[in-house]
Amino acid sequence: MHLKDIPQVVQLSIPEKILLVEELWESIYAAEVDVAIPHDHISELENRLARHRSHPDDLLSFEDLCKRIESRK
Repeated sequence: MHLKDIPQVVQLSIPEKILLVEELWESIYAAEVDVAIPHDHISELENRLARHRSHPDDLLSFEDLCKRIESRK
């Protein structure tokens, strides 16, 4: 299914589209269907957790991250 196949949705305003997306996510959540997580995603998460455990002080606080981003502008 593609957006172009649903002309009513294309014509919605941005706030209406956001509400529609929220309703779609809620319906997916309510279905309580197990969704398989791709092996690549699991591997990446395991790698990130291992890096964090071996270097826990390498993290930035949210505030420091924002400062770093702002300094690049």
